[in-house]
Amino acid sequence: MNLGFFTMPIHPIDKDWRQCLREDREAFILADELGFTEGYVGEHVTDRAENITSCTIFIATLVDVTKRIKLGTGTINLPNAHPAQIAANLAMLDHLLNGRFIFGISPGGLLSDAEIFGNLDASRAEMFLEGINQVLALWTNEPPYNLKGKYWTISTERTLLPGIGQGYVPKPLQRPHPPIVVAAVAPHSKGITEAAARGWDPITANFLMPIWAKSHWPKYVEGCAKAGRSADPANWRVAKSIFVADDDATARAYATSPQSPYRQYYASLATKLIKNGRSELFKTSRDMPDSDVTIDFICDKLVIWGSPNKVADEILAFREQVGDFGTLLYAGHDWADRDLARRSMILAAEKVLPAVNTTIAAKNQVFEGNTRS
Repeated sequence: MNLGFFTMPIHPIDKDWRQCLREDREAFILADELGFTEGYVGEHVTDRAENITSCTIFIATLVDVTKRIKLGTGTINLPNAHPAQIAANLAMLDHLLNGRFIFGISPGGLLSDAEIFGNLDASRAEMFLEGINQVLALWTNEPPYNLKGKYWTISTERTLLPGIGQGYVPKPLQRPHPPIVVAAVAPHSKGITEAAARGWDPITANFLMPIWAKSHWPKYVEGCAKAGRSADPANWRVAKSIFVADDDATARAYATSPQSPYRQYYASLATKLIKNGRSELFKTSRDMPDSDVTIDFICDKLVIWGSPNKVADEILAFREQVGDFGTLLYAGHDWADRDLARRSMILAAEKVLPAVNTTIAAKNQVFEGNTRS
């Protein structure tokens, strides 16, 4: 299992924005130093808590201060921007990163973003599909372009000057395009099936109950079968809210106290999603009453906290619930205590991941031995 990083993020709305951005950048730099394989950052324009407004600008600030980690958009909300702008900006970002770029996409889930961009009442699923098709077309075709869609028409037919390079949309370094991942938040997500059929891979969100996270794998298998490719667990990324401390008492205090950044995270997120009719994400069964979906219940089910041994055991138990996956995405949360937050990431990389992988390797060895006999 690899260890990656994923942050939306969610900060206290009265926290100095400069400090939020500094700490978010520091988390990615630390992840790179610790050997995290991937790091994703989200974006929202109209949210004081989720206050990274452009994941591409944020990633660009990390180009020269990270060395190994692959950096991904988590995600580009396709209905909210013109496909030509997305294609050009991400092509440049892929070159700046020398190919260390992963293209994460979604229709976008924040309704205030949809309203401000004028697509609140539109079919964002349609816009998402048209947008990604046009981005990929710009990356694979030569000008003059002639892309006519329901939402965007793209052409340089009237202004193309090949001799001086005018009218060309740049192409990414990775050809035909960077790896594409799709963030999945719905139980039994049909989007995962369609994405897998196109050769894309899923990220399962950290705010899904294990029963719903588990439902993503068969949908991925279904999509891969449509494309005639094997469904490899190594390509499945699953995000999880984790806090590791040197002892259980410290971890419990930081992760579960009334002022915990983990509680604040899920209080903010649950308010948005439940208001949007998506309380099911936080339930362990579809017939569970809405009144039982409390912050205490959510945090108890979705946050793994403790000493390295306790956290490793709970990650392994979670893996038994949902099935094998290739990358555990450590979910970024506000750094209410910088030292403890950094220590958590260090312990996750240096203590928890090795313990998890040692156990997985031992179980695989036993399984292979039993198979041969």
